[in-house]
Amino acid sequence: MSDRLVLAVDGGNSKTDLALVGEDGGLRALVRGPLSSPHHVGLDGCLRVLETLLARAAAEAGLEREGAVGPLAEVGELLLAGADLPAEEEVLHAAVSARGWAARASVSNDTFAILRAGTERGWGVAVVCGAGINCVGVAPDGRHARFPALGAITGDWGGGYDIGLAALSAAARSEDGRGPATELERAVPAYFGMATPQELSVAIHLGEVPMRRVIELAPVVLDHAGSDAVAAEIVDRLAAEVVALARVALTRLALLEQPVEVLLGGGVMRAANGRLQGAIAEGLRAIGPQIVARVVADPPIVGAALLGLDELGATREARERLRRELGAAVEPVADVPLHADVPATTIRSATDG
Repeated sequence: MSDRLVLAVDGGNSKTDLALVGEDGGLRALVRGPLSSPHHVGLDGCLRVLETLLARAAAEAGLEREGAVGPLAEVGELLLAGADLPAEEEVLHAAVSARGWAARASVSNDTFAILRAGTERGWGVAVVCGAGINCVGVAPDGRHARFPALGAITGDWGGGYDIGLAALSAAARSEDGRGPATELERAVPAYFGMATPQELSVAIHLGEVPMRRVIELAPVVLDHAGSDAVAAEIVDRLAAEVVALARVALTRLALLEQPVEVLLGGGVMRAANGRLQGAIAEGLRAIGPQIVARVVADPPIVGAALLGLDELGATREARERLRRELGAAVEPVADVPLHADVPATTIRSATDG
């Protein structure tokens, strides 16, 4: 290797981005593949996705691995949805280390990618709202506040799946009269090309529409929140959940009286409208006058790669270059389907200049 490389991974519940980055911050390769969360595809499935992506990235960067000895990268930073408990992180770390992809590897939850992508301070609170919802807080002295984030069994509500399910339920209840009338009665089935909530519900029940696709309804709810009381109620509940997570993290870290940024990431937050952002801001002001929220502009893979550059002691210029190149490379690329056998999509390679 002509320079030390960082292997960066943002592995989520809907897609996985994997990047190879030089110590100078230059992007060598970036590929995208299907979801890699161990909660959905298991440990072996997760590793299979990552291995496939790494082979593709290495080839795109001109670093083919056939017959090679030794690690490809100096540092590996793998930020994965589904690495929620310390025991899960340990299992994943052992499995990744055994494969020798990097001389030094770290495995953490993907909320840390949002936090690092959003700030150079090294501390704050990050809330990710994609398919699910999670939060991490880091104090200036390095203390962490985390949540199990195992779904309803640990009290979680507010990811795209929950929002979509709430929309589908509200649409059905509007149709049959059990609930208030709502624009979602028309908008929810229309998204799937159907006429009524009952038609959609039957299609889901029969397996004609995968249940997981309800996560796609989150933007529909956001779009109607300005004109429909039921959609607005769902959005307001999401805002309250984000504020509750931040409040608990800040309380545990004794940061309620400090000037703290709450960094928001994930697909739902990137699609957030004025109502959601305003409700979150108002809720945070109520718990601390110096607490502000900000949607993170850079994608999570940037945060993972920056953590790797931090580990290498890279320069500020290298970090700035990384933000420019990697952030620009990710933005134009659409998500891939949710199937583990879908091949990786090349986003950018070393030959792109």
